[in-house]
Amino acid sequence: MAAAFSSRFSPAGRSLLGGLTNALSGLSNSLSGVMNGSILSQQRTFIQMRTVLKVVDNSGAKKVMCIQSLKGKKGARLGDTIVASVKEAMPNGKVKKGKVVYGVVVRAAMQRGRVDGSEVKFDDNAVVLVDKQGQPIGTRVFGPVPHELRKKKHVKILTLAQHIA
Repeated sequence: MAAAFSSRFSPAGRSLLGGLTNALSGLSNSLSGVMNGSILSQQRTFIQMRTVLKVVDNSGAKKVMCIQSLKGKKGARLGDTIVASVKEAMPNGKVKKGKVVYGVVVRAAMQRGRVDGSEVKFDDNAVVLVDKQGQPIGTRVFGPVPHELRKKKHVKILTLAQHIA
């Protein structure tokens, strides 16, 4: 009855209920777009150029900025080696501010799938400084380190780590 009434009195044969349904669907689409947009803005990305990383060893550096990823065009993930510039350093450390160093990414905010189907991701981006041969500069590694580093041939970092995740 309502459909017959609205089709008789609505312009161009469109029903009032159909217009209301279209308006509600448009409203729900815009709300979901706003919600998805906020979720997408929090999406984690690769460690790329100009990403500031925390140094989690006792080499003397506190923060480094990624200059280049040595693997892949998109950026670095867990276990990848990067070239970085030291942005903050302790006064009497082995590494000084402004020095260009190599580092291995030991924690990344971007999630990474494991072979058992689980995913691992961390709250921050962290790096351990290494020399050109891949040996760590520091003698201690702080915080959790993922066991994926074993596949990437960074066993020395795993032996220095306090906790393996």
